[in-house]
Amino acid sequence: MKQIIPAFCLAAWIVLILPSCKTGQNDQKTSTELKTGTWRGLIKSPGGELPFGLDISKKDDSTYQVYVINSTERLKMDDAILREDSLHIPMRLFDAEITAHVGDSVLTGYYTKQSSNRIVKMDFSAQQGVTYRFATTSEAPKTSITGKWDVYFYGDSDTSQAVGVFNQNGTELTGSFLTPTGDYRYLAGSVQGTAFQLSTFDGSHVYLFKGTTADTGNEITGEFWSGDRGYRKWKAIKNDKAALPDANTYTLLKKGYNTIDFTFPDPTGKNISFQDPKYKNKVVIVQILGSWCPNCMDETNFLAPWYKKNKDRGVEIVGLAFEKSNDLKVSGPKIERMKQRFGMEYDVLLAGVNDSTASKSLPMLEKIKGYPTTIFVDKKGKVRRIHTGFNGPGTGKYYDEFVEDFTLFTDKLLAE
Repeated sequence: MKQIIPAFCLAAWIVLILPSCKTGQNDQKTSTELKTGTWRGLIKSPGGELPFGLDISKKDDSTYQVYVINSTERLKMDDAILREDSLHIPMRLFDAEITAHVGDSVLTGYYTKQSSNRIVKMDFSAQQGVTYRFATTSEAPKTSITGKWDVYFYGDSDTSQAVGVFNQNGTELTGSFLTPTGDYRYLAGSVQGTAFQLSTFDGSHVYLFKGTTADTGNEITGEFWSGDRGYRKWKAIKNDKAALPDANTYTLLKKGYNTIDFTFPDPTGKNISFQDPKYKNKVVIVQILGSWCPNCMDETNFLAPWYKKNKDRGVEIVGLAFEKSNDLKVSGPKIERMKQRFGMEYDVLLAGVNDSTASKSLPMLEKIKGYPTTIFVDKKGKVRRIHTGFNGPGTGKYYDEFVEDFTLFTDKLLAE
């Protein structure tokens, strides 16, 4: 049977073997001018336009620094490269990239992301100098969405619960959804009459929410689009006492266990064990995470500087990364890139793959139910708490409450 080489593979093969193809630094040179400053980015979602902010500044002739803006978040992307007439904005931790043709104050192209079994590809565009998120309107809001809401996301056969926390200032709306395994990060949007829209894009999450409030202002019906395929309807009821189950009771040790144990390789291939001397007689915080996980990114943004400040007090952190591949040659560089990006001065080990088999790596746990999951071990090696999920800065006071509780609890363990 004749072998057919896919077009994209053939193109890559030609680039590799033809001597006439440009290589090296000369590839970076371009006469195209990319305007800097504020841009309004758009991804074409099945639910409509999904907007987000971009801040682009020049580093050198062909390299640019790009920040994605969602509400108060300024999320730093990897260095963007301008080649000929196209801008490439890589997001290597998420196996994603924006590639766009540079026009006069406009960008047009695609956002692509490698998932476990396919490539997600969505239309992307951006306009320079535009600061609003969703389209401006003169229609005043008829109700206020500010407050806490009991939220139910439902599909054809299942329903999941969350807590919505929103803050409305005139027509502007920000907030997030809290779930037992983490939050939906920074959401930003606007309110028009009884309708509202919220969106976020962080390189991995591509979320668009639409909702309509009832005349009473106490009920919401809405739709939620995730990426290029995900879709769920949702409804919400205003409730100032809305709450989730205690995050410290969601993941448990199996009966008969009071500690954990493991031996996994670091990115260089060196095996690190929980029994190693560096962890003995210390408080140890075990961070179950993945380099692909934005909620883990939020937790790491807290843990990395906390560790730098407190590591001389008799505390260690060790990260157990569950990646898309168990091959250290594939996942090791991703872990190293994550460590460098967030300044992680503690060990991060490749513990397994983030699929249904993940719990086999830590058989003393009933199940790994979400990323991140944080295990607190006292100086005697006993597990004292397992915290599932993470309420990031996008959740406002819930993040502040986590930081306060984390600090008090670790201080207690260190004082024992």
